[in-house]
Amino acid sequence: MLGKTRDIVNVSAWRARLQIIIPSVLVCIVVVLSAIYADLQQQRLSLHESRHEVQQRLGLIRTKIEANINANTKLLQGLVAVIGTEPKIDKERFEALSESIFQFHSQIRTVVAAPNLVSAYAYPPERNSPLTDRPILQVWDRDALLRDMVEKGKVVITGPTHLNNGTQGLVISIPVRIWNDTGQMHFWGALLGILDLPRLYDDSGLLANELPIEVVITTDNTTTGEPAVIYGDINIRKLDPVRMNIDLANRKWTISAIPRGGWDAANDWSDLNRIAIFAVAALISGIVVWVGLLMNERQRNFQALHEREEDLRAMSHRLGVALESSRIGVWELDVATGAMHWDERIYQLYGLPADMPVSMEQWRSMVPDEDAREIERTMREAIDRKGSYTGQFRVKRPGDGKVLHMRTVGTSYCGGDGTLKMLGVNWDVTEDVILQNNLRAAQKRTEEQNAALESARQRMEHNALHDALTGLPNRRYLDQRLATLDVLDRPGQQLTVLHMDLDRFKEINDTMGHGAGDAILRNVASALRANVRDEDFVARIGGDEFVIVCFGYPGQDDFGSLGQRLIAAVNTPVLYNDHECRVGASIGIAAKTEAQLAAEQVLVNADIALYEAKRRGRNRVEFFNDHLRARTINIKQTADAILRSLGDNDFVAFYQPQFDARTLEINGVEALARWNHPQQGLLPPSAFLEIAESLNVVAQIDASILDQSLLQLARWRAADLGIEHVSVNISAQRLFEDRLVSHLESLSLKPGSLSFELLESISFDDKADAVAESLARIRAHGIAIEIDDFGTGYASILSLIKLSPSRLKIDRQLVAPIVDNPAQRRLISSIVDIGRSFGVGIVAEGVETMEHAAILRDLGCHTLQGFALARPMTADALMDFARKHAVERETLWQRTA
Repeated sequence: MLGKTRDIVNVSAWRARLQIIIPSVLVCIVVVLSAIYADLQQQRLSLHESRHEVQQRLGLIRTKIEANINANTKLLQGLVAVIGTEPKIDKERFEALSESIFQFHSQIRTVVAAPNLVSAYAYPPERNSPLTDRPILQVWDRDALLRDMVEKGKVVITGPTHLNNGTQGLVISIPVRIWNDTGQMHFWGALLGILDLPRLYDDSGLLANELPIEVVITTDNTTTGEPAVIYGDINIRKLDPVRMNIDLANRKWTISAIPRGGWDAANDWSDLNRIAIFAVAALISGIVVWVGLLMNERQRNFQALHEREEDLRAMSHRLGVALESSRIGVWELDVATGAMHWDERIYQLYGLPADMPVSMEQWRSMVPDEDAREIERTMREAIDRKGSYTGQFRVKRPGDGKVLHMRTVGTSYCGGDGTLKMLGVNWDVTEDVILQNNLRAAQKRTEEQNAALESARQRMEHNALHDALTGLPNRRYLDQRLATLDVLDRPGQQLTVLHMDLDRFKEINDTMGHGAGDAILRNVASALRANVRDEDFVARIGGDEFVIVCFGYPGQDDFGSLGQRLIAAVNTPVLYNDHECRVGASIGIAAKTEAQLAAEQVLVNADIALYEAKRRGRNRVEFFNDHLRARTINIKQTADAILRSLGDNDFVAFYQPQFDARTLEINGVEALARWNHPQQGLLPPSAFLEIAESLNVVAQIDASILDQSLLQLARWRAADLGIEHVSVNISAQRLFEDRLVSHLESLSLKPGSLSFELLESISFDDKADAVAESLARIRAHGIAIEIDDFGTGYASILSLIKLSPSRLKIDRQLVAPIVDNPAQRRLISSIVDIGRSFGVGIVAEGVETMEHAAILRDLGCHTLQGFALARPMTADALMDFARKHAVERETLWQRTA
């Protein structure tokens, strides 16, 4: 019976124990799991704060890199704007402009100009000579980059590339476009700026010694598919870094960062914190077990309680160490009384002795009023809603006067005695505030620098589009304006262009200097602005050329009257250095009479009308009309045909015999140029000579006629026709050509077999010395000199004697009247006497009848030439004529008698 009772007691005891042990174990498990969860949550929070700090610092570096690259690009674009206005820029001009770029703080190491994408100039030149005469964009994706630059006008960035100083560089290529003569944008080439990457990294804060993060910069390699390292250690990308993109025009870089030493080193959640949490968990579990076993194991529980107290003291110590290392101070405020309690770290943060009593008044004395009012407001709101608050304020420490930025977090709660209290922490965030301020300052400096660069670009663009002397728009601006007028819709209004050119302006410059010329131009610009409407456009497009673009309703404005007013205003004399300077003006006017007519063509038509005004006497106004259009088209077609005919040898020589006045024997031949036009047939010089002179091809025609004549002279000699001399016309242009002398040296000429005929209209009086020098070189080859059309030009007797010609050819206009005009016969006789006095032969042109021939023979002329004796003919016809004339010449004088 006793045994059974003992068993029942034992079972009951075990049941009692199980009722205590099982809940205790369950509670312990819950507490441990809660501690583990809290630890994980705290680790995530710490990691999040670390990533946020890394992101802030990485964002600042990325912003500085992009800002520096953009600033460098803006500097280069200013130089691009200048090159766009000066496509023929030379090396000295380029170096002067490039030197101005280096006056700004930048990372640009080298500037290279690359017309047609081949480097031509580099600055500084002393260390960049290997960069010239080399094609740019030598990379795998060259075709894509070329399309971006040439077709889309995009900025292209390539690199990194190795520089000659052993470092790496980044190449910024900016396309340069210019306006061509047709008003179209034309790709000129590129301007390259080579950046010093180490300097870029340093200026962007990437190389700072105190930088708390590790950074790697990569770019995608589309060939291998793997990221290519530009800066740093590629292994950083494997450690879950913070990543950001850097936009570089045509490409992107990826910048990645982790804390220095890795994420574990940055995690301030230490093992001591974990031990504290698990110690608290263990304490709670122990208490539960202790309560459960209180009645059965009192002595043992007292011992356990003692051990737990030791653990609590150790935990408190560890918590104190953790707070000390994190420099977080704890404070408590009694809301009702205003009494405050600070821990030791708060005193350290505020620079106060630890035994000093503190209060809200003491705290306010160290905090600026605006900060204190804001903190107190948020504290009152937290107290009212029995919640928490956060804030930030400045503290001026009384000991050293140093200003710190504090971050605070507080929570209201009820104490054990029922009083309302506020518990919170403070920590120093001065470094974070300074970092944010530096970031804002850097951003502001970047914005200011960009604004300065934009202002400089606008000034350069204005200078590129305006004339520096008069302030008027220039030719480039005019071309842009005309291009916009083609698409501008102004119903019922008509575009009219006035093209003005100053008369006698060159004489002002030559006689009074360029200062007087500049004064004239400024006065003309002012006169034009004063005499046109506000909506009219005035531009200076050349040295003394101006253009006025007007819009008006047909019939409303009399543009002819406007042109006369402008001429009258320009004619007003300008006083310069006590001398009156006076110029005239010729104006051509053209209107857009057809909707499809381009504005640029209207300017061309006005230029044609201007040419007509000058041709008709200057200082007048001429309108473009259908007659001028037709004549212009004819001149253009004739000019094109002349140029084609030069290549097809369509200019041929015709020959007119010259006869001895006494015997009528052929004593020479004059070679005359004829144009065998492909459609119109044979044309005389009057049909093409003026246009050929404007094309500057008369010398080529002279050279062709000379070669043909010498070839035929050789044939005539071989045929024994007695023709031993040929005369060839030579233009003033050909007379001063060096190639003429070198060509004559290659010929084996018989002295006296060739003569050059010079028109008297060459104006020997102005160029007597130069002409005499050139003729001396020609005479050295046995070539005689003749003066053609004597009596119609400008030469004085003195200059003619100085040139010592072999023969004078009396013009047909003097010969024609001699049959009926005795005075004209006396004039011819005087010319013959002058020639006889100086040993100069006389040739009479224009012998239309045998009566002319007889009179000229009796007056003493040596040689006769005219239709009465023979017309110009081909070389083959001349051979037949010479043979027949040898038989028939005896009867010529008899027929005259």
